[in-house]
Amino acid sequence: MEIQTRKEKNAVVVSVKGRMDAVTAPEFEKNLFDLIAKGENRFLLNFGELEYISSAGLRAILTAAKKLKEKQGKISLTGLKGSVEEVFRIAGFHAIFKIFESEEAGLGET
Repeated sequence: MEIQTRKEKNAVVVSVKGRMDAVTAPEFEKNLFDLIAKGENRFLLNFGELEYISSAGLRAILTAAKKLKEKQGKISLTGLKGSVEEVFRIAGFHAIFKIFESEEAGLGET
């Protein structure tokens, strides 16, 4: 799994490439927690190049969202497609997070 972060407008874009599973999810979670500790509280997670996500990955996203809620922050998602989008839909994440068709749309509302 590769993680790239960059500050855009009023949010941090976190792009994830590869697989997020029980082995790699802790790295993703630590990355988000480090950014939150530095004062960031708005995130757009771009999963356009994410090939697979397990329940460990979903849990990492929920844990970060819970931590952000305490700081009046939020997480939005973009780039969902194929089996990754299906996992998010089945898990009910469409009801929890704002999901955008593009990074540009997400940054416009984040």
